[in-house]
Amino acid sequence: MKILSKPFRALVIGSSGTIGSGFVDLLQNNPSCVGVAGIHRNSIPPINYLDPDTIQTSAIALSQDGPYQLIINTIGVLHTSQWMPEKRLEDLNPDQLTELMQINAIGPALTIRHFLPLLDPAGSLMVTLSAKVGSIEDNRLGGWYSYRSSKAALNMLIKTASIELARTKPNIALIAMHPGTVNSRLSQPFRGQQIGRPAHDACTDMLTVMSNIESKDTGNFYSYSGEKLPW
Repeated sequence: MKILSKPFRALVIGSSGTIGSGFVDLLQNNPSCVGVAGIHRNSIPPINYLDPDTIQTSAIALSQDGPYQLIINTIGVLHTSQWMPEKRLEDLNPDQLTELMQINAIGPALTIRHFLPLLDPAGSLMVTLSAKVGSIEDNRLGGWYSYRSSKAALNMLIKTASIELARTKPNIALIAMHPGTVNSRLSQPFRGQQIGRPAHDACTDMLTVMSNIESKDTGNFYSYSGEKLPW
């Protein structure tokens, strides 16, 4: 049975970003969605993965508005004003590794922990955006050490949590999802405007995949096209 086969309420985490705002717009016009909320670094309450305490405080602040049947976490970082993805081992540095692990893996894992009580135990879905380059089996080009490693760690955290929840909360599904290349600040330095898609198109495709997720699909890694990706 599809988890989102009935009217649902949604929460978008990272709603100020290109993909996050795309999801908010799409859900606001979805007749099956009876309400959508969004949080980000500058919202009230705020959520900032470089300040982990905000994860719990934002979850507590939103708890009175739950439960949600769909939570989509779009927060992630590929590059910053200080760093670009590493091309060689010689480019590795501990600060970059630490920051990307904090934002791409630790923050989302703590989000699963603290936002779990906001999910509807009768049937709900939490989708965390990952990246295909985090697939160890699919890695054929190398490079991008911090980003690949942080997304691989994220995938393991989601998979591990899904195993526990399958025993304790069997009607809640945790999914990792690859959005593809989207025209955004994240993809702009990597020919994103040439090879990417508008956020609306990417979000539409991903929401279609989400709408077909069943409880038994928990712990899987999907592409925006619905393809099941290898870990």
